[in-house]
Amino acid sequence: MRNEVLVLPCLLLLHCYVVLTMETITQEKAEAAIPVTTLSPPEGNTTFLAGTSWCVALPGVSQIDLQNALDWACGLGMADCKPIQRGGACFDPDTLVSHASYAFNNYYQQNGNSDIACNFGGTATLTNIDPSHGKCNFASPGSVGSSAPSSLKCKTSFIWVKFAGIFLLLYLRR
Repeated sequence: MRNEVLVLPCLLLLHCYVVLTMETITQEKAEAAIPVTTLSPPEGNTTFLAGTSWCVALPGVSQIDLQNALDWACGLGMADCKPIQRGGACFDPDTLVSHASYAFNNYYQQNGNSDIACNFGGTATLTNIDPSHGKCNFASPGSVGSSAPSSLKCKTSFIWVKFAGIFLLLYLRR
């Protein structure tokens, strides 16, 4: 009887290992075979300033273009736009240029301060003057990290949690 109790967890462990290995191999093959479409804002300026720089919206550009660029930055661009929401530290002044400047700069800082990351269809530009004001602090180089989590690490740790739960249930069942 005791040998049968040990066989089941061993088979379960082997099965999970095989599934995890196959998922990893399949994911690697899929990533290698499928071309990745990189979404970016429309082409724009590519100026470069030495030293610390911020990306801000250009006053006087088309409000429609500016709104589209802001929507992209806060959406697909994954900029942190919580501070420009009502009640946030950067909501005031409540203007499109101010909100777009914050979002553009957050995106720019998240993406390594590359001049191409301040590329919002000609609605943004780089500046060496800190646009922070009052309680609103604009990110500066090195203050914002990348926001791309690894789904494989999460999946692997979840499988180990499953293992622990199954072994705990089997132990308590005796």
